[in-house]
Amino acid sequence: MSLDQDVSSRRQPVKGLLKRFYRRRDGATAIEFAILAIPFFVMIFASLETFVAFTGEQLLANATENMARKIRTGQIKSDYPVRDFRKEFCEEISILMPCSTKEIDTPDKLLIDVRSFDKFTDIPQAVPLVDSDLDTKAFKFAPGGKKSINIVRAYYRWDVITDLVRPLLSNVKSAKGSQNYLMIATAVVQNEDYP
Repeated sequence: MSLDQDVSSRRQPVKGLLKRFYRRRDGATAIEFAILAIPFFVMIFASLETFVAFTGEQLLANATENMARKIRTGQIKSDYPVRDFRKEFCEEISILMPCSTKEIDTPDKLLIDVRSFDKFTDIPQAVPLVDSDLDTKAFKFAPGGKKSINIVRAYYRWDVITDLVRPLLSNVKSAKGSQNYLMIATAVVQNEDYP
């Protein structure tokens, strides 16, 4: 047996395998791949989206804490323009949740409620929902003065794309009827006795 015959005999099984693969008409391998690949990729993308949404929730919570700290220390007072407050808040979350100028002026996804109360027991405990949608009628921007008790609540409507679990957990739909996950971050502070 010559060297050329030995090399060609080693190549034939691979060539023969490809010919047999193309010749077969039953397609069992392709069907099995399709059956297993679709759920696999959906689960991969759902896991990635869950990770990104969790990161977004943490970002929203940090932004809420930062803005509440500015209210507590007197950097933001009742005469502070609400547009500037929303713009600062948007800058805090812009890594994952960009806000356009339209979103700053007429909120649709990012909804913020800043109010002051006389006692901690007066602070609302529940999420204001009406007919499975967020009720924003009572929302306002009214931080209190020195030593006042303030609540900063931020709501963000996160669009769900491939996440399979969050739509089942969420009971909130947007006014447009799309399914989204409502992220909520709350900070309660008592203002310092600033000058």
